[in-house]
This record gives sequence, structure tokens and C-alpha cells, in this order.
Amino acid sequence: MSRPHKRVLIYSHDTFGLGHLRRCQAIAHALVAHRQDLSVLILSGSPIIGSFDFRARVDFVRVPGVIKLRNGEYTPLNLHIDIEETLALRASIVRHTAEIFDPDLFIVDKEPLGLRGEVGSTLTMLKARGIPLVLGLRDVMDEPAALAPEWERKNVLPALRDLYDAIWVYGLPEVCDPLTGIDLPSSVRDKMQYTGYLRRTVPSGPQPTPAAATRDRKPYILVTTGGGGDGDGLIDWVLSAYEQFPDLPLRALLVFGPFLQADLQAEFLKRVARLRNVEAITFDSHLEALMARAEGVISMGGYNTVCEILSFDKRAIIVPRTVPRMEQLIRATRFQEMGLVTMLADDGKRDPKVMAEALRRLPEQQLPSSVAPEGLLDGLEGVQRRADGQLAQPIAARLRIARQRARSLAFRVARPNHTG
Repeated sequence: MSRPHKRVLIYSHDTFGLGHLRRCQAIAHALVAHRQDLSVLILSGSPIIGSFDFRARVDFVRVPGVIKLRNGEYTPLNLHIDIEETLALRASIVRHTAEIFDPDLFIVDKEPLGLRGEVGSTLTMLKARGIPLVLGLRDVMDEPAALAPEWERKNVLPALRDLYDAIWVYGLPEVCDPLTGIDLPSSVRDKMQYTGYLRRTVPSGPQPTPAAATRDRKPYILVTTGGGGDGDGLIDWVLSAYEQFPDLPLRALLVFGPFLQADLQAEFLKRVARLRNVEAITFDSHLEALMARAEGVISMGGYNTVCEILSFDKRAIIVPRTVPRMEQLIRATRFQEMGLVTMLADDGKRDPKVMAEALRRLPEQQLPSSVAPEGLLDGLEGVQRRADGQLAQPIAARLRIARQRARSLAFRVARPNHTG
């Protein structure tokens, strides 16, 4: 017996920054805005998910937080327990939430098997129920030399081949292919569907405006480092430019990000207090509103930030990170080739003159809309259409297909034993 309302479950591992959570929030809001018969539940490890607003029919379950260290290892964010115990706890919450919520569609963000495989058993369980499974990928994952061995080590290919029904890429193929250079069978490649980039809008309703720059309506440049966990280099570079060249034409509004270390934040605030044309805040969950009012943007070029830059048609300077992933550098390089942004490489020296000159030239840049290809920002509509398609297929038909695939897989697995 079918239910009158559909349910979508979204998984976001959230071990670094805000990118995964903000992308999943945008998708969830787009889905409930599109369908009145839909509810969305987000599984997230973000410690600040409660700081964000969610629309009616969107809610979240927070699993214990885990952070990624600079050496690539993971550690519990708050709990003083072993990482393996934390991961077992997370996996249990993910599976039991899926069992009870009983989704009609499961969307996994970026990690095919979740953090250290914590979603694997849930995928298998939902597949047996005939629930459509979708992997959502941003436009750029990493350089192939790093991604290929990572995915081999994580053994994600069987899940891509046998469990997932579709792979949604939140970008366009003429801009970036997130799996370029990765050796995948055609059966997996055929599942890839490009949606376009995810357009952002300023949320309706009252908006908090903590910054003077937004209250007095004077023009400003927005400097944002996303989560801020590794954004101190960019903040330092911008501040040094304003310290050495106090006559820079536009004032700056710095948004440190919630994960900037407290001692660095205190040091930056002291420097900001000595500058007449620079203001700083720690975090604003309505960054879209700040972005919409800005004259230009300086950022590291994470996926969500570039979506906002394109959506609000802002001239932008991108200073991408290059560790631990090359994702931002690859994206910024491609966007600069297309004339959408200007990229400034962080050479470690961070000459204030270089940043000051880039800031002076920013108003001369062309607007992204003047060179953007058709359909660049159609991603949310693409997600809505594809979700409709997945939700429309009867469970019975999916179960039949799943059983056929299971029999086929069993045959393929058993075959070497017969021939050996």
C-alpha cells in the first residue's frame, strides 16, 4: 500500500567545512519547494547544523561529529571515545534512521560508501527494499592521480556498479568531469547525469544583518573562507593588503567561518580593529544575503561559494587551496579559462602588493553572466526532474530489477569457481 507522501533521505558525512551540508540543504529545500507531497530528512555529522534554517518538511538527524586531520586520519570531534567506536555509532544511527524513516529515495553526497564505509550496509538494506539510490557528486572531486587510488582503496566500484541507480553530477560536462581519468566500466559511466550547478537565492523572510557594512548600504567586498578551517592564509593576505594600502577603494567585510581557530580569530580581530575600512564577523548562516549585496567576492572557491558567485553574478577573485585536495585549484583554473572568475595563486609569500592590485582591478572584470554557458545554473531544476523520475517508478518494478541484478551478480561471482 503506497503512502500519500514521499520521503527522501540525504546523507552528508561532514568531516570538514560546510560544503557538503550547504549543498544538501540547497537540494532538500529545492525538493520540498517542488513537491508538496515530499519530506526530506538529512543525516549529517556537522556540529553546527543547528545554526542553519530549514524549510517546513525538512529536518535533520545529527550523527556524532568526526573531523579530518591534516595527515588524513579521522578523530572524534567531541566524544572522548575511540574513532572506531564513533564510526560504529554513526553507522548504526544511519542504518536505523533509514529503517524507520523508510525513504522512497536515498541520496548520498560525495562518498559512495560514506565515511569509512559507514553507509554500506544501509545501501544494501535499502537496495533489497527496492529503494532508488543516488550518488551526488560535485563538479570536481580531485586530481585523477589522487582520486583513482583513493577509490580503489575504498573499493567503491562494486557499489557504483551494483547498488547505485544513478550518479548525479552537480555541474556541466563542458565545464568539468569529476571522474575524468578514472577507469570506470561503461555501466557506471552510463549512470552519470549532469544537472548543472545549483543556483542559490536569498532566503525569504527577515535576515539578520550583524555587519555594519550591510546596514549602511555602503559598497563592500565580501571575503569568505567557507568553514574557515584552513582559511587563515587568505584572511591574512587580505588584511596585509589593507594594512599596507589603506586607500583601497572598497572596504572589506571578512567572514572568518565557524571553524577558524580561536587564537587566529583573536589575532585577526585585533588587526581589523586598527583598520577603518575593514570589518569582520565570525559566521553568518545567511551568507547568500551578504553575497547578494557585495560589489565583489574574494574566496577560496569551494563548490557552494562558486555557485553563489555565479547565482548573484559577482566579480570574484579565487585563491584556491591545494591541500589536501586539488579540487579548488582545478575548479578555479577552469573557471578562469572560461572568464568566469580571476584566480590568484597563493605562493606562500602572500605579497600585499599582489593582493592590493587584484582588489583594484576587480571592478574591471567582466560579470560571470556575460560568458556563462547556457544551463550553467539549472542544477536544482535538474535535481527536481530526476528525483521525480526516481520516485515515479513503482517499488515492485524496482524490486524485480534488483533481484535480477542480484542473480546476475551471483552468477558472475560464482563463475570463476566453476571454471577453476
